[in-house]
Amino acid sequence: MKYLLGIIFTEIVGIISALMTRGDVQTYTAEIAKPFLSPPPAVFPVAWTLLYALMGWGAAAVYLSPKSGARTKGLYLFMFQLAFNFCWSFIFFSFRAFGIAFAWLAVLLVLVALMFAEFRKVHRLAAYMQIPYLLWLVFAGYLNLSVWLLN
Repeated sequence: MKYLLGIIFTEIVGIISALMTRGDVQTYTAEIAKPFLSPPPAVFPVAWTLLYALMGWGAAAVYLSPKSGARTKGLYLFMFQLAFNFCWSFIFFSFRAFGIAFAWLAVLLVLVALMFAEFRKVHRLAAYMQIPYLLWLVFAGYLNLSVWLLN
């Protein structure tokens, strides 16, 4: 049940962000020059739904592990990176501050890497479930940087 709650909590954060920036995303899709490898818009909700589920499952697994400094640090990093992730959509889509969004994304990538390291000390599978998220953030970095340079 706690795994399900972890997934639901994380998905709700993503849903709120998506709903709050939906109009800005539609404008972005119509008006902004996008890079060569930019996927169709329908890919993003599917990818993020999966990534948020993996994040939530991983956080729940760490939460259910025995108390330790790594567990506490990992959970704090989880919450901090999730809040950081939430804010990126506003910076990128709503404010169209593509350069700031790219720097923000670089910090997010570092936060997730640190979270991965702490999760790995506590629950290896929870950590490894974050690898798709790390890879997606690298790809998002390419997209963000390309959009910044093209626009």
